[in-house]
Amino acid sequence: MPIYVISDLHGDYEGYLTILEKIKFSGKDTLYVNGDVVDRGTGSVKILRHMMQFANIYPVLGNHEYMACRCLNVLIQEVTERNLHAFDKEFITGLTEWLSIGGQEMINEFHKLSSDEKLDILDYLGDFSLYEEVEVSGQSFIIVHAGLENFIPHKSLDEYELFELIFRNPDYEKVYFPDKYLVTGHLPTSAIVGNPNPHRIYRTNRHIAIDCGAGYDGQIGAICLDTGVEYYSKE
Repeated sequence: MPIYVISDLHGDYEGYLTILEKIKFSGKDTLYVNGDVVDRGTGSVKILRHMMQFANIYPVLGNHEYMACRCLNVLIQEVTERNLHAFDKEFITGLTEWLSIGGQEMINEFHKLSSDEKLDILDYLGDFSLYEEVEVSGQSFIIVHAGLENFIPHKSLDEYELFELIFRNPDYEKVYFPDKYLVTGHLPTSAIVGNPNPHRIYRTNRHIAIDCGAGYDGQIGAICLDTGVEYYSKE
């Protein structure tokens, strides 16, 4: 029963299906999706609706899902005098920030859904976990979208603030845990200083960085935690 992790799909539905085909994903496998499923590409809702069908797919919250939830839960409302306060300066600022990082594609897809389908998507996004801890063949892995800002070695993962987990990149030159691997997305591996293999999974100092640049002319990368074998949507 292999355990896989992918990250930062950014609406690349075809790339997502390619990865599932390459790993021969089945009901016997476990797949962790480490955030940023949505935005930029045109298949965000398609991916989410596919993921929702599988109890063995475990989504972890990314900053794009967080921003989408905040905005869509307001946009889904009918504008009336009673709820006009929801469309305040804070909402406009958040919506503007989300649109600047690719949220328009998600909005376009979302508005084509029925009312019930919209609520199902929002309920699903609201159930994304903040992190996952996984034991595989005697090895320990922490799966978190971005990193562990304000890291303290003996600090419980539950003590970290949401923003510390989904918005801040880790220090790849630092070993956070001598007995655990930190599996992250968020920062495209092409943007990691000193990475000789852009758009491929980057491993160093017990880090496994798996955002291979989907949405930035890159691809989706996946790793099997049992074997360390890597899979790519364009290779």
